[in-house]
Amino acid sequence: MKDGGEIKVKSLQKALEVLHCFVEKQPLGVTEISEKLGLYKSNVHNILMTFKAMGYLEQDPDSGKFRLGIEVFSLSRAYRQNLDISKIALPYMEKIAEETNELVYLTIPKGDEMVYVEAVYPHNQKMMGQSVAGERCKMYCTSVGKAILATMSQQEIAELIQEPLEAYTEYTITDFEALMKEVDRTRRRGYGIDNMELNFGMKCVGIVLKNHKGQVEAGLSVSAPSLRMSDETVRKTASILKAYGNEIQKML
Repeated sequence: MKDGGEIKVKSLQKALEVLHCFVEKQPLGVTEISEKLGLYKSNVHNILMTFKAMGYLEQDPDSGKFRLGIEVFSLSRAYRQNLDISKIALPYMEKIAEETNELVYLTIPKGDEMVYVEAVYPHNQKMMGQSVAGERCKMYCTSVGKAILATMSQQEIAELIQEPLEAYTEYTITDFEALMKEVDRTRRRGYGIDNMELNFGMKCVGIVLKNHKGQVEAGLSVSAPSLRMSDETVRKTASILKAYGNEIQKML
């Protein structure tokens, strides 16, 4: 176990030590874990059944032994997205911020929302307010959200995006058919646009970041006052995003 400071909750430590046994070997039974950790079988059984109920373990119906469940994968994926991709993307986000002279965001998809992970300002602008990390917004009214929706089928989108669609500004697309047309335009041009749909006066350009398996990992976007985002600037910004996005994707 790693030394990260004083253990405050002994019962939690015990439970995590049980879970950690599966790093070395799978599947495992109650007796094996009990002997390895020196715990009563009844305690081990209760811990295992709790993890099973929460999806962190699965039990073979024939042998009765346990192996890691899907929720462990979810934790692993969340860790990778929130740590590794940030580490990879940040240097490129800084380059994008300097070339566009605008604010750059890194976001990850969660359900029908985008979760902000990182924000990088150009050097001539001061960081304003608190960190955006953890803030959420709906996919349908964000540039990166639309870019991600453009990777899905219409049926997948219909299952994910539930009406009614809330209007955040007078420009927010609240009609599902109109949203589908915008997603189709996004698919054809290769990047999404938020035209003051989330925040009045702000325009964003966003792209998808995929890993080596072709799976969506995150979204990368540039946000600026709409007066600075002419059609030509939007196209130039999208080109810069795509160029650096390709470099990021090589490492995912």
